[in-house]
Amino acid sequence: MPEERGLVFIDGSNWYHGLVEAGIQSKLSLNYAKIGEKLAGPARTWIGTRYYVGRLESTSPSYTDQRKLEAHLTRTDPRISIHFGRIEANVVENEAAKEILNYLHSLSMKIDSQTFSALVALAKRHEKTTVWKEKAVDVQLAVDMVVMAMRNEYDCAYLLSADGDFTGAVDYVRSTGKKVYAASCLHGAQIAKAVNSFILLKADWFHDCY
Repeated sequence: MPEERGLVFIDGSNWYHGLVEAGIQSKLSLNYAKIGEKLAGPARTWIGTRYYVGRLESTSPSYTDQRKLEAHLTRTDPRISIHFGRIEANVVENEAAKEILNYLHSLSMKIDSQTFSALVALAKRHEKTTVWKEKAVDVQLAVDMVVMAMRNEYDCAYLLSADGDFTGAVDYVRSTGKKVYAASCLHGAQIAKAVNSFILLKADWFHDCY
């Protein structure tokens, strides 16, 4: 009987925040081939890792770091690939600036008028702020996991994420007879209920993955 094929799907943003939580500051220090092989273990053959993340614009301060990550992943092993979604800017109201303005205008005691005007102007400049949000990344990962299961391209999926939004995709993949395991340094109550097993990773788990 042939060994089961294990394929790793990485939710890049969620994975990064989990690594930071575990005290692992640099993604470039990790060997993702070793991580894939360790997750698969002796019972399965690691056949590849797919890393999903929003593509940064060249003007982003983190653009160079992302290019380094891409080179690091693809150079490590030909079975590792990176898949880009997009990142969009959303302008949102800054609640802190709004609170400061309300506070300044509600002061019963008088403060220096120049200082007052400077603080009001500062708060108004920050009434709105730009938030960058990934788009199509989670959807792309979920669709690929489902489609590849339907095409019988793997027997077992390892989802490196604690995001409960993947529950629907996991349910469908498991309905096809495939196994799905989630692994993360973060706790994920919802996704843990959907997968075959949830693997909570601690910093010492990575000791042989460098």
